[in-house]
Amino acid sequence: MSDPAADSQSTNQAPHDSVSTVAELRDLVRRFVDERDWNQFHAPKNLTMALSIEAAELMEHFQWLGVEESRCVGERPEVMRDVEEELVDVLSYTLAIANALDIDLASTIHAKMEKNARKYPVEEFRGRYGSRDAGRGTAE
Repeated sequence: MSDPAADSQSTNQAPHDSVSTVAELRDLVRRFVDERDWNQFHAPKNLTMALSIEAAELMEHFQWLGVEESRCVGERPEVMRDVEEELVDVLSYTLAIANALDIDLASTIHAKMEKNARKYPVEEFRGRYGSRDAGRGTAE
């Protein structure tokens, strides 16, 4: 059986999510930044501001769409390409922040999901969002 990671690298295709690690992605961003000597600009303050800007650019693609319309963006290749690029900008800045602050994303996301599971037990929140108070319907 062939190795998907080796196959993708031998054909000069980027690896896919199923074979890439968070560490590899962080290193990819780190190398890009290092090669350009941009660490001098990558203070956490600046990176979080850039992240927010990129998130807003991502939101622009959905701004005037209805809920169901937003679910169909993937059917429009020209829009989807733009959405993918903005999402990757958001992820790249997220990884850059993790690099700048030496945050272990895998352990942090696992801990956060455990915290969320306690805060939002399945029995109370399956199929709904918001406050635990009798159906106020507001998100916390």
